Amino acid sequence: MAQTITQKILSRAANRRFVEAGESVWLNVDVLLTHDVCGPPTFDIFKQEFGPDAKVWDPEKVVVLPDHYIFTANEHAHRNIDLLRQFAAEQGLPNYYDVGTSRYRGVCHVALAEEGFNLPGTVLFGTDSHTCTSGAFGMFGTGIGNTDAAFILGTGKLWEKVPESMKFTFEDEMPEYLCAKDLILQILGDIGTDGATYRAMEFDGEAVYSLPVDERMTLCNMAIEAGGMNGIIAADAVTEAYVKAHSSKPYEVFRSDPDASYHSVRRYNVREMEPVVAQPHSPDNRATVRSVEGTKITKSYIGSCTGGKLTDFMLAAKILKGKQVAVHTNIVPATVKVARDLECETFEGVTLKKIFEDAGCSIALPSCAACLGGPADTVGRSVDYDVVVSTTNRNFPGRMGSKKAGVYLASPLTAAASAVTGKLTDPRDFL
Repeated sequence: MAQTITQKILSRAANRRFVEAGESVWLNVDVLLTHDVCGPPTFDIFKQEFGPDAKVWDPEKVVVLPDHYIFTANEHAHRNIDLLRQFAAEQGLPNYYDVGTSRYRGVCHVALAEEGFNLPGTVLFGTDSHTCTSGAFGMFGTGIGNTDAAFILGTGKLWEKVPESMKFTFEDEMPEYLCAKDLILQILGDIGTDGATYRAMEFDGEAVYSLPVDERMTLCNMAIEAGGMNGIIAADAVTEAYVKAHSSKPYEVFRSDPDASYHSVRRYNVREMEPVVAQPHSPDNRATVRSVEGTKITKSYIGSCTGGKLTDFMLAAKILKGKQVAVHTNIVPATVKVARDLECETFEGVTLKKIFEDAGCSIALPSCAACLGGPADTVGRSVDYDVVVSTTNRNFPGRMGSKKAGVYLASPLTAAASAVTGKLTDPRDFL
């Protein structure tokens, strides 16, 4: 019987030839991810339910990447890191990437890819809603709660309902003024923040497969903002080249059958689209940049798992080279590797780091930083009455700090163009 890519991957994980959308199955987990916010409570539940001396089902398959509250003086944040260290030492976890050491990597969703944990055809669960980012590699990735994660720690399995799939096809050649962020914000404006609840969001089409891996990650990253269980893009030659450069582990490529059944199918022609933003205070509050241009901003923020990858900064550099920012602009690399790349990757012969410094931007250390607000000393945190244009993924009240601030979600191109003018600006004005 015909299956979607998500069904095929879950069939493999369930040791079945076929799984039906809507049925519940036991899945064998390939990787469990956690970080400094959810790791400690997950470990507490594990010890409570499996015993204080219990061992995790497979130390090699547990990945602990602290990233949220890292460069802060907050004592509670430091305590969480101490708890991660303690558990990793007790369990002999080889994939713990400790803060303050050469192993520290930065934002978990990007570091997973860099460290070779994202493999086509595999199943990844993480104690973070944006674990769906990994679906860009033709795999199943979804976020779970601490209790489910603790169960996986003890058993390596999880009971899950197979989701229906929604298909989003982007046709034609991507214009230079559009980014993956525009594509996903377009979808969110169309279906709302609950339009894909507990469904797989499958992305397809010429425009999608023309995107580099970084941009595909952005597309899948925000599936959760529509309530999606996972976002997914079938692996192609671009995916496989990336995977083979970062891992020597075996993997299996799955693709949806041509006659697979979908909850719904939507088609877009990217040549008919234009840059958009999500206005405060919801990711589905879509507007074209042209319709809101001129709105004054106080900050621009380019970073996070959604917008802090190398490609995001290459896009921003196209706008910022030779310009001066009019408002405080934070450049926040997602990972240590991306931060290093800023020092050597160039645009028109100038390193990205120099472009940003010359433009008057502030370059932060790699972490989630203000994406989740964070302690008071967090870099880029919003304050009362801020109006921020941001490449992050959520703009609910208080998400980036103050509940009295407003956040416009935008592409790196729009965030950079707006930084230069001090008001919401369509990037086409600079390209």
